[in-house]
Amino acid sequence: MTDFEFPNFDTMTPAEFESCLPELFANSNGSVSTDPRLQTFLRNNPDCAALVRDLETIAEHAKSLFEPDYEPSDAVWDNIQNKLRQEHPGENNHPVPAKP
Repeated sequence: MTDFEFPNFDTMTPAEFESCLPELFANSNGSVSTDPRLQTFLRNNPDCAALVRDLETIAEHAKSLFEPDYEPSDAVWDNIQNKLRQEHPGENNHPVPAKP
């Protein structure tokens, strides 16, 4: 990643803000709206503030796609192991890996 030089937060235009938005998200772990340097700018530019809120919502929902809703029970893993042993009885010399 190259070094990115942010515009002056006090004087930047909405176009400058939009051009540096990817870097702002990358440097703030997806939480641009809480960056104290941007509070005045976002307050004075409601369209940019709305864009940030929308992007933060999208980012949060995207993260949740990678989080499991639940962890399968040990019985599920045991059933998988037993089924594998039944389907490949000659290969029982090697232990079945533990659940992830």
